[in-house]
Amino acid sequence: MQVKGIEKYRPLPLQNVDIRDRFWKPKIDINREHTIPFQYKQCLETGRVDALKLKKDGPVPHPFWDSDIAKWIEAGSYSLAKHYDSVLDKLIDDVIDLLDFAQQPDGYLNSYITLVCPERRWKDLRDSHELYCAGHLIEAGVAHFNGTKKKSLLDIVCKYADYIDTIFGPEPDKLKGYCGHEEIELALIKLYRVTDNDKYLKLSQYFIDERGKEPHYFDEEQKHIKGYFDDLFKTFPNLKEYNQSHKPVREQDKVVGHSVRAMYLYCAMADLALELDDLQLKTACEKLWQSLNGRNMYITGGIGSEEKYEGFTDDYDLPNETSYAETCAAIGLVFWNHRMLQLDCNGKYADLMERALYNGVLSGISLDGKKYFYHNPLASLGDVHRKEWFGVSCCPPNISRLLSSLGEYIYSKDHHTINVHLYIEGSGTFNLQNQNIVLHQKSSYPWDEKIDLTVELDQPMDFQLKLRIPGWCKDAKLTVNGEVFDILNHLVKDYVVIDRNWSNHDKISLILPMPVERMYSHPAVRQNVNHVSIQRGPIVYCIEGTDNVRNLHDVILPLNTELCAEYDDQLLGGIVKISGKAKLLNNESWNDTLYKSTAPDEETIELIAVPYFAWDNREQGPMRVWIPER
Repeated sequence: MQVKGIEKYRPLPLQNVDIRDRFWKPKIDINREHTIPFQYKQCLETGRVDALKLKKDGPVPHPFWDSDIAKWIEAGSYSLAKHYDSVLDKLIDDVIDLLDFAQQPDGYLNSYITLVCPERRWKDLRDSHELYCAGHLIEAGVAHFNGTKKKSLLDIVCKYADYIDTIFGPEPDKLKGYCGHEEIELALIKLYRVTDNDKYLKLSQYFIDERGKEPHYFDEEQKHIKGYFDDLFKTFPNLKEYNQSHKPVREQDKVVGHSVRAMYLYCAMADLALELDDLQLKTACEKLWQSLNGRNMYITGGIGSEEKYEGFTDDYDLPNETSYAETCAAIGLVFWNHRMLQLDCNGKYADLMERALYNGVLSGISLDGKKYFYHNPLASLGDVHRKEWFGVSCCPPNISRLLSSLGEYIYSKDHHTINVHLYIEGSGTFNLQNQNIVLHQKSSYPWDEKIDLTVELDQPMDFQLKLRIPGWCKDAKLTVNGEVFDILNHLVKDYVVIDRNWSNHDKISLILPMPVERMYSHPAVRQNVNHVSIQRGPIVYCIEGTDNVRNLHDVILPLNTELCAEYDDQLLGGIVKISGKAKLLNNESWNDTLYKSTAPDEETIELIAVPYFAWDNREQGPMRVWIPER
């Protein structure tokens, strides 16, 4: 369906999707069996759970703690939706009981403010993260209701949202503020969709529209109170850009500031554009997307190059060793591009969603599901490693909730169309025009090029099936019931559209050739001049010291080297590795000489490259994505 130039699709609900492949299913199983229980243990041991008891002699909460609890509940709720676990169900219920206890009579719910500084309620919106934590609690409430059909947490967050609605808004007696860390905006739209209460949609619209107006709310606020991060923020070059409040959102056309804040804001803008048919918001999102994709993103889908600001710097400034690329930011990039797909079924959004998912997101968690990267560099001397937990631990439960809900990202639909965005073996069950349709996928993606799809339905039916042709694929081939289908003449925004009368057991075979490719940066990315990276299909590769040599900076990849792909079921849980001949600079004859008029000697070595997402899972050592080329 298209309204006022905006396409309107809806993701297939999580309960309607089954994932059975050998790439994602083991990761989802590990997340359910090990990661989610481990994260609860961390929340318990660090005091996050007990802080909800609001005891003066108990744990002293941090402003962010409630959001960690909320994301853990959200992850667990998605998991329960697909795989019931009585132990997890009880744990979540127990934590919800604590949230119910911590909620104040008027609906307010924030352990930090309530226990540590109740006089600062709504006084420090820039830094306190009150609305940010509220947003994550709301998301958890929606996920818990959708996954379990229990209203215990949904009722709590509705009461909280109702109270927030009495505090903020355009009315003369309300605060004209908004959060320093966006999140409440997208959460309120989720709450609107599950309750059908347009009060929540209007409140989200208020927060989005108010942002960046003059007189600037944070300027006025800071005249009366010292912000929680005031000392840190004094060194920031542009604090308004840092939290995307430098101008009204519809006027923004360049990604700036804290990368996670930006992604959550853009998610809300896309959602609101869909709900209100707001072409201005959609256009702003498109401009911001081009700014990010064209000038401010790592090849892994990582975003945010500066550690101190956790965000964006200048266009084309993409350092590798010092890259920040926070895991949460890559997750936010997946969230945003998935939302853009519901406005415009354009392959560029699915391509970027896939790039971030298979590279910048997956690198954030170890293969055993027990350790995490907060930031994801593209080069390391061997001193960067995953950790079990962090003082500010937003990334672990964030990646867990994405893995638990992955099924929602594969398909979307309207009344006449089924869109396939990601190729993951399993099935999706759709209802079009009051008939159930099951679409089965069978593949070994991302390692193998062939995807087979089968349609299952009771009666023949007309509908469109749209299959994404990835931007990295140069020569896709398609057959329908064994007959060649002309992709080029049926390609719309990088989706091949198959519009026909479908019968039970119709079969589609899609071939997406995956040659090993050398990838190059825009010449303005000064850090990558005369360097090359390796990609096969959606997977970005890196070289590690454990497979090659300790001094990776001495490795040079000649232009004429043939790079070969081979599946190795014994390496890193089963991956396709890349190999080829490379040159290694020999420094043995240099001794204590720093400079010479002759070039170093070279020797030939066998180069092994592995997927970037799997690095730092074996012997600790150096890593790099970009390799000097000659």
